Amino acid sequence: MDTHAALYEQGKARLDALRQFAPRQQQSLIEKMQQHGISRRDFMKWSAMVTSMLALPLPFSNLVAEAAELADRVPLIWLHMAECTGCSESLIRTDTPNLDSLIFDHISLEYHETLMAAAGWQAEENLENALETYKGRYLLAVEGAIPTANNGSFLTVGCKGHTGLEIIKHAAEGAAAIISVGTCAAFGGVQAAYPNPTGAKGVHEVVSKPIINLGGCPPSEKNIVGTLMYFIMFGKLPALDMFNRPKWAYGARVHDNCERRGRFDAGEFVEEFGDHGAKEGYCLYKVGCKGPYTYNNCPTERFNHHTSWPVLAGHGCMGCSEPNFWDDMADFEKPLGRQLLHGLDATADTIGAVILGATVVGIGAHAVASIFAKPLEE
Repeated sequence: MDTHAALYEQGKARLDALRQFAPRQQQSLIEKMQQHGISRRDFMKWSAMVTSMLALPLPFSNLVAEAAELADRVPLIWLHMAECTGCSESLIRTDTPNLDSLIFDHISLEYHETLMAAAGWQAEENLENALETYKGRYLLAVEGAIPTANNGSFLTVGCKGHTGLEIIKHAAEGAAAIISVGTCAAFGGVQAAYPNPTGAKGVHEVVSKPIINLGGCPPSEKNIVGTLMYFIMFGKLPALDMFNRPKWAYGARVHDNCERRGRFDAGEFVEEFGDHGAKEGYCLYKVGCKGPYTYNNCPTERFNHHTSWPVLAGHGCMGCSEPNFWDDMADFEKPLGRQLLHGLDATADTIGAVILGATVVGIGAHAVASIFAKPLEE
């Protein structure tokens, strides 16, 4: 309780400091909400949801609401490196603006190559002005891996021909905080898969500053907006796991919160895509689901405004939020077999052990018979 009280006071002090800065948007967030038919009640429900997602007590919802309204006081610079822009698409692609997309629209977005109208020399000038004007205050979001081979020459950006490696190092110097958005920026992603000819790396491998990694290909819009809100509220990074991912988003295995977990516990598995089990929503472990190895909140937050996620749609988790997933999790439609299951422990599952090849892990003894009705290699 004392810890939460101290954190609440930190949040109040942080928001009071942000109020001293002039708003960067002509319209307030409340005016934008009214324009799109979003009520104050909807706003407070959203604030309570974000508070719960961030694992904070309900009274913090007032801070979340205030932080959202003050989002335009925090300059955001968003850089694109070696990537597909899917992480930005996860956040902005919507047929009807909701509060997540409105928050992103309301924040002081100083540079984003996909969304801004400027191009060429004007874009270069905008970036340099933002880096200098808001030095020490801006939040830096990076989307995409950083090619490092041949001094970074596999990626050049803009009319000045700067390499991505040069740009990220320069931008990181004056950043108040750095967020690697998506698995490519966090861990290198598919660009860093073997044999990795471009020397693609995650941002944390080329920048010597604290970085928060939002793993996922792509991460959900909730994880992006939640991280932005946390920084706006407190001016610092949240508690992180061993891979610098926020614990509130990546603290539980996909397997633990999956809606098919009951099928797993009952030993009901899809044997091949399209069979009876697939039609009945059975567990996808035997056709390659990597949920037991993957830490993310996909089952609870989902995508496309909480509509669905891969397992609900009928395909197993690929483990895309984990480091080196492209190499370590393949084949994506077969169990990992003899490979070690990282992080599985008996406390998260029912009593018992399942032998996967030569590895013994606590994963539910009652599922043994079904899992091993056929060899894993089949």
